[in-house]
Amino acid sequence: MMKDQQKVNILMVDDQPAKLLSYEVILKELDENLIKAQSGREALDHLLKTDVAVVLMDVSMPELDGFELADMIRQHPRFQKTAIIFISAVHLTDLDRLKAYQRGAVDYISVPIVPELLRAKVSIFADLHRKTRQLEMLNRDLRSLSARLMTSQDEERRRISRDLHDSAGQVVAAISMNNELALMEAEKLSPTAADALRQNAALVQQFSKEIRTISHLLHPALLDEIGLLPAIKSFADGFAERSKIEIALELAPEIGRLAPNVEISIFRIVQECLTNVYRHSGSKTARIKIWPSEETILTVQVCDQGKGIPPERRIPMSLGASHGGGVSGMRERVRELGGALEIQSDGNGTTVTAAFPIISAAVIDA
Repeated sequence: MMKDQQKVNILMVDDQPAKLLSYEVILKELDENLIKAQSGREALDHLLKTDVAVVLMDVSMPELDGFELADMIRQHPRFQKTAIIFISAVHLTDLDRLKAYQRGAVDYISVPIVPELLRAKVSIFADLHRKTRQLEMLNRDLRSLSARLMTSQDEERRRISRDLHDSAGQVVAAISMNNELALMEAEKLSPTAADALRQNAALVQQFSKEIRTISHLLHPALLDEIGLLPAIKSFADGFAERSKIEIALELAPEIGRLAPNVEISIFRIVQECLTNVYRHSGSKTARIKIWPSEETILTVQVCDQGKGIPPERRIPMSLGASHGGGVSGMRERVRELGGALEIQSDGNGTTVTAAFPIISAAVIDA
């Protein structure tokens, strides 16, 4: 069963049944799935229904010859990397070979065919297709694992945030009340003890504020309670106060509640972008813009006017390669939601743009 799953499909196209039979005899030793087609139209029908690794085709066929068929195959996005091997007993000039290679052929074989040579060439491209398919499956598994890890991380952050807010917050509140009672008594008996308790009160207040900040950074409660845009505004206001970076907000008010995984992903992307502005850009300003660019697309954009990404690191960024864990995480979040991430940067600043399919909370609830 496993061997059948690993087999790839080889499509043989020729208008003469005898030639198809000879190709079948030659390639049978490869133990792959051999598919026969006696016309270009029949070959296209097989291609649309089947994942084909190699197309072995005659050049001279009625109605639709091999060159025309190759043109049609290459025009389809699914088949742009499909290996095409031409076989011809008539078109043997260098110009014929050039026409074949211009249409994306990987090889051009003349008749009479050397069976060992044909098997070797087809085997190479079949193995390459098989390995490519296996790699794609591994990549899908890795992306799926990455998505599950991010979801797990988000849930853990939510739990820790709630515990900080509830448990630690209650302890801090109790300490504050006990301190107030002790301060009332100390003011009657010992000014020195009273001063120490007042300092404790200030420390408790500072500690309480830091707990709220950490809890908010881990998972903003507003995100669950009233939605994405208020949570982003609250975060941006607090970030601006702490960092002294002026932040302009352009948030489309018509955006309603989105699916929870979409909201947390957008929030984390904005959070990561602002963190990068503070740590790396040197910019004193930033702009956050969120708007529906189409009926089904939501666009998120964060811009700064800083020094930009260094030239030696700019090209990998534009290609979507990792630029530290933060950008890698952003890219994975966007990809998991079926969106696209673009980063543009020069000496005048950096712009991060993410586009997502709009998935509303109503769709998830339904």
